[in-house]
Amino acid sequence: MDTLKILLLFLPFLGHALQADETNALAWEVGYELRWEDFRGVPPADKTVAATTASGISYSFKTKGLPGQYTLDYEVVAYFYPEKSWYHPELSNAGVLMHEQLHFNITELYARKMRKILSGRTFGGNVRGEVREVFSKINRELKVFQDRYDLETDFSRNQQAQEQWNKRIAKRLEESHP
Repeated sequence: MDTLKILLLFLPFLGHALQADETNALAWEVGYELRWEDFRGVPPADKTVAATTASGISYSFKTKGLPGQYTLDYEVVAYFYPEKSWYHPELSNAGVLMHEQLHFNITELYARKMRKILSGRTFGGNVRGEVREVFSKINRELKVFQDRYDLETDFSRNQQAQEQWNKRIAKRLEESHP
């Protein structure tokens, strides 16, 4: 049996695969909405950014089946990292918090996408490498999507675009299975 646990940590303009540490992390849950109290990181002195959400995808798996025809028992979870997430209270409001919530929701959408890929696939002899390849692809797509979200909403300042994204992401979450 092969077991591996990795996560994607999303910070604006940055994505990294790191050893997973979910000790203080919040797993994405239907109905849970982030609160400013969840943002426990120390904000930088530079106040050009109101808030930052650190969220990521963590996965682990075990192989089953015959060589060349492996399937997986797996877990894929979207996490929010309070100690790496921060905000400037004087620059932040309910609109900024909703913007940050959507970053976390987008991470969950890509966790669901990864679950779907892993569930419908068999793996060859290099399962770890094949799963890492799936993860890397999801990671790249997630980063592009998160960057597009920030660009189109102007980091929550374009309220009309923000509302469109709120509806789009809510619909996608509703249509996809956790």
